[in-house]
Formats: sequence, structure tokens, C-alpha cells
Amino acid sequence: MSTLALHRLYPNASQLVYGCMGLGGGWNNNPISNDDIQQCHRIIDTVLTEKINVFDHADIYTFTKAETVFGNVLAERPELRSHMIIQSKCGIRFEDNTGPKRYDFSQAHITQSVDGILKRLNCDYLDLLLLHRPDPLMDPREIAKTLSSLEKSGKVKHFGVSNMHLHQMQFLNHYLEKPLVVNQIEMSLSQLNWLNEGVLAGQHAGADVNFAAGTLEYCQTHDIQLQSWGSLSQGLFTGQDLSAQPHSIQSTANLVAQLASEYQCSKEAIVLAFIQRHPANIQPTIGTTSLDRITACAQAAQITLSREHWYQLFVTARGSELP
Repeated sequence: MSTLALHRLYPNASQLVYGCMGLGGGWNNNPISNDDIQQCHRIIDTVLTEKINVFDHADIYTFTKAETVFGNVLAERPELRSHMIIQSKCGIRFEDNTGPKRYDFSQAHITQSVDGILKRLNCDYLDLLLLHRPDPLMDPREIAKTLSSLEKSGKVKHFGVSNMHLHQMQFLNHYLEKPLVVNQIEMSLSQLNWLNEGVLAGQHAGADVNFAAGTLEYCQTHDIQLQSWGSLSQGLFTGQDLSAQPHSIQSTANLVAQLASEYQCSKEAIVLAFIQRHPANIQPTIGTTSLDRITACAQAAQITLSREHWYQLFVTARGSELP
């Protein structure tokens, strides 16, 4: 496998990212319990043991509790921080008494968000800050000023985005002092538009594909690390009841199981290896809180699918042959 783009900044960056959205006791208003803290200890230990060292947060995850519980662990064991590459995201605001759910890339909100993230995580700095979803009202000059200030203050080392296409990244990069280094978007064996956009180029069948042409290529040529979210399709191909699912999903799950046997690895590893086989060197993000499943996912680092097996998965999951 080729070197990850992020390795230019962090030579020891893992091929997988651990997504922390499931930490903190769930999307509810319950306070963090000691059980939640102990679970976080166990998860972090397992993740690091499996040589996964990139941790993905967002200020909204479980209504800030994911960062808070993670920060509790770091407060008890500050020595762990030096073994971690920590990123978080900001920019999504839930409905409140001032407005509906919205996106906010204003200087005030980004600055306030980073201060809150660092406080909750018990960290002095973030390795990476990602702007979570495109804000139609974003002013690139204001964003550039804000990110520059965060870097100069030592609060954030590098910057990226999430859920943006190439034109939005190009637009921001024009104004930024330091170019974007990460883009996290949905890519998986069940959400295939990142691949279908390319193979259907110039064809009527591709007219409705909602994935901006050239995004993968832009990231590759501008050394922007692609990270996938939803990488495991919420277990769709690794153990869910598929009796009500379409034939293509059932066939894909059967093929995943067959390949797992052939490669002598977990089904999770096959699903992740499909993403990693792409030459864009995508970092899949996994969000399971099952220790056994984390270990199963880590096997993906040892798997390289053959070209034929990759295409077999792609075509089966598409539910139709290539044009």
C-alpha cells in the first residue's frame, strides 16, 4: 500500500481512524457515568494496542459527551496523549432558541468551538481541526483569518474539512495560508457514488450521482488525506439480518464472507480493505464500541485485495455489471 498523505505530517499515522461518535453514553441528556468512563478506557487501550492512533471527534458527538469522556481518560492518564493523533470537527449547530439546525463557519463560532473542544478533551492542542459540513454563508477570508489565528496560538496544528467537494476545497485553499490536509466524506461498500461517478462519466446513468466529479483526483493531486465515514455500513455486510434486504446486499454479504475465509481474516477487514485498495489511500474511520470488532477491523491493515476480488465486490454491491 502506498504512503498515506497524512504521513507527510505524521509518519506514524495509522491506516485506520477510530471514530469516537459512540462514546459518552449515547445521544441523550443523561450525565456521563463511571461506566462510560471505564468503557472509554477499555476502548482507547484496545485501539492503541491494535496500532490505531488517529482519533476522530466532533463537538456535537453525543452532545459533547464523547469529547468529555475522552478528556476524562486523558486527565487520568495524560501520558496517552503523546501516542495519539487527535482531530475534531466543528461547524454544526443544533436547533436552539436563536435558530434552526444550521452550519456556522463564523470566526466567533469556530474560535469558541475550538476552546470548548480543547477544554472537554483536556488537551492543549488539536493535531487537526475539520470544518464539519459546508456552510453556504462561509466567507473564505474570515475562515482564513480564523484558522491562521488558531495555528499561531498553538491551539491547532493542521486543518481539514468534512463532506466537501473539490470546488469548495479549492475555494478555501485559495485563501488559506496553510492548505487543507484532510477531507472526510462518506465512502463505503454500500455507498458507492464515490466510484460510480467515475465509471459513469459522460453517461446518462451518471446524471443523478451526487458526488462531485474530480473530488478524489483533487485530493490525490493536492496531498489531501481522504478519510471515509460510514466505512462499515453499520454492519450491513458483517452480521446483520439481511432477510429484508435487496438481493445485491445479500449477495455482497455472502461474497464478503467468502473472501474473509479465503484471506483468512474477519469480514470487517474485507469491507475496509475494499476502501483501502483504492489508490487514493483512503483512511477508513471505524466507530464501533465493541472491543472484539475493533480487533477484527484492525486486520484490514494486513489485507490487500486482488484487483479481481475488488472488482467482484464493486460489481456485486452495485447490483449490475459495469457499462
